[in-house]
Amino acid sequence: MGITDFERYPLTFGPSPVHPLDNLTKHLGGASVWAKREDVSSGLAFGGNKTRKLEYIVPDVLASGADTLVSIGGYQSNHTRQVAAVAAKLGLKARLVQERWVDWDDPVNDTVGNLLLSRIMGADSRLDDAGFDIGIRSSWEEALAEVEAAGGRPYGIPAGASEHKYGGLGFANWAYEVAQQERELGVFFDTIVVCTVTGSTHAGMIAGFAALEDAGGRPRRVLGIDASATIEVTRDQVGRIARHTAQLIGLERELRDDEITVLEGWAGDRYGIPVDSTVDAILTSGRLEAMIIDPVYEGKSMAGLIDLVRSGEIADDSTVLYAHLGGQPALNAYSGIFPWS
Repeated sequence: MGITDFERYPLTFGPSPVHPLDNLTKHLGGASVWAKREDVSSGLAFGGNKTRKLEYIVPDVLASGADTLVSIGGYQSNHTRQVAAVAAKLGLKARLVQERWVDWDDPVNDTVGNLLLSRIMGADSRLDDAGFDIGIRSSWEEALAEVEAAGGRPYGIPAGASEHKYGGLGFANWAYEVAQQERELGVFFDTIVVCTVTGSTHAGMIAGFAALEDAGGRPRRVLGIDASATIEVTRDQVGRIARHTAQLIGLERELRDDEITVLEGWAGDRYGIPVDSTVDAILTSGRLEAMIIDPVYEGKSMAGLIDLVRSGEIADDSTVLYAHLGGQPALNAYSGIFPWS
């Protein structure tokens, strides 16, 4: 099988745009940096990377006859916001478990941003005091049972859609989309930089680009910047999902260890807590490119990109594609991190 053998329910406007970050490139004085913008690729509640994943999950939802999507994330989860959006679009209910994944004392952390948007879209979002973990959660399983006991027909989507059997397909297809855009633009991205936590965005890219390379394409690096602060767990999950997705799309070999790269150094000590490099990256991106990034994911992957270019780990003659995965609504819960607050 190949990626085109899987049914896809269109939820985006089409290929997410790719554009050069000329000011950032000049500022860093090294590699040429571009961005691919998942944050502006969908009309569903500010979009983001999870919408692309859900395109491959929705056909299974519809085939199941479910009436309620049940998912989980933190208080400011981008994923649960996008599940709520898809539920609204499909005329389904959404039951969302919002755990306290981030020990953050902003007084509006549990009312604004992504959580507010999910509730505006009709989701039944309930707060839970449980802390961070990227694995399967008992609170999510309990929510599934609760919906069923009330007479509903639940469809479970785990955190980030990552543990779903089709969770990696959206970004395997993203790799093929990038290859088509490269042909149109006359450019080749030898290095991809992406944030990774629950893992299926990064894993899907790895599988997709491996398939392209095996079909005669040029090799490239896919660098995952850890934002989980539980790097070994994330590394294991990325590798497992990447290998599963590679099998789904017909890769006729095992992925090599050197194709699965998760880098640490920018996550800080705990998931979701911005550090100095996070804030610097947000301000640099905003002031040089008017590109708004968030403090949980993109602020950390951009900090990684900046340091890797400045240190020469990403060579001066490289052409880098930064995957902007969305997440800006969460900024509303983090206003205190900025110097004027």
